Amino acid sequence: MDGQSAVAGGRTRTFFGEPFGLAYLSFTELWERFSYYGMTALLTLYMTQQLLLPGHVENIAGFAAFRAALEGVFGPYTTVALASQIMGLYTGFVYFTPVLGGIIADRFIGRRPAVMLGAVLMSLGHFAMAFDQSFLLALFLLITGCGFLKGNISAQVGALYSESDSTGRTRGFSIYSMAINVGAMAGPLACGLVAQIYGWHAGFGLAGVLMLFGLVTYVVGYRALVEPAPVHVAAAPVQGPGEARVIFALIAVMALTIFHSIAYYQNSNIGLIWIDAHVDLNFFGLQFPVPWFNSIDPFISIVFVPVLIVLWKWQQSHGGEPNEIVKISQGAAIAAVANLFLVAAALISDRANVLFPVIYDVLLGVAFLFYWPTLLALVSRAASAKLKATLMGTAFLSLFVSNILVGWIGTFYEQLGPVSFWTLQAAIAGFGAVLALVLAKPLGRILQA
Repeated sequence: MDGQSAVAGGRTRTFFGEPFGLAYLSFTELWERFSYYGMTALLTLYMTQQLLLPGHVENIAGFAAFRAALEGVFGPYTTVALASQIMGLYTGFVYFTPVLGGIIADRFIGRRPAVMLGAVLMSLGHFAMAFDQSFLLALFLLITGCGFLKGNISAQVGALYSESDSTGRTRGFSIYSMAINVGAMAGPLACGLVAQIYGWHAGFGLAGVLMLFGLVTYVVGYRALVEPAPVHVAAAPVQGPGEARVIFALIAVMALTIFHSIAYYQNSNIGLIWIDAHVDLNFFGLQFPVPWFNSIDPFISIVFVPVLIVLWKWQQSHGGEPNEIVKISQGAAIAAVANLFLVAAALISDRANVLFPVIYDVLLGVAFLFYWPTLLALVSRAASAKLKATLMGTAFLSLFVSNILVGWIGTFYEQLGPVSFWTLQAAIAGFGAVLALVLAKPLGRILQA
């Protein structure tokens, strides 16, 4: 099959003018991201307010040995510090395992079986979160399942198009990315509300049900998806010093984004703990569930795209649109400003107005558009065809490093206090902004060659 479906009269059924297989992939990913972001919006709060407290933590199978191993490396943990470290390890490895899942799919089992296996494992992982005893097993299942699903389903989007159809591929990934952001926005809203009304485990159970919706969607569209045969592909050698310089420059840009990512992803970790403890959540008589704040930045990432497109076109016609590395620098600067809003909130009052974290997340949503899609576009443009997929995977490894650091840095929150902690996040993003701006010209020259 070619990703399109025949209908009566010999016409070909499409999805917004694209191959119909894109519909199955987009909705599968929408449900998967719905469940993933719904679960992560609850995780740190759940650990600090229930799971890691006496009366619950003793019930987690294997947790004493797990904690001893962590503290043997990092030293003793408070409850908040331990929760931050676990969150960082979980979200970090979610971005590491897709590299392994892609290798297994490409060389052994194929992409469609890999995605189905991943969806099953993630569903089981979400349901395992509903019990204290299976907490570590749940994290393992979710990390492993995401490894099989995430990279392979993205590769299937590209496989719907011929190698020469670059414009179609761009449209397809735009629609697919929209589905991701819709799921990321809706997950915290739904799971956060259910958790507030019915309890943590009900929220995690809803995430499991949503993941099952994704599995069913994928099964229905199974035959409409392109499936290349697994092959063993030898590593492609680097051709000359010019290509080596491009690879080095791309890896350097990926490393520059780590500073931004640290300041950005803290909003799903210590950001939620700070909001719960230090923000007045009453807004015109309504009580906001804390996980809802994690829906703000993906919403902004959807609605602000046309604004940025207009801005960049205007810049292009008035002296030149900034290159990708300058945009990444600008994104990091915006993330620094976002964190300074939390510094101001902590200085003004111990119970800040709800508008402070709202503005924080709005700015982070804008900042995200400046750096992450820009990085992927840069890799897609500058990498040679034979190394494009490898370097795309390497870009996601920057999120692995970032999230591990997010968790580790979060362990210092109680020692530093809110003002110093959010100042540190602003400084990290600000340093990344300055460093990217300084290196924009030399790296840009290499990547434009």
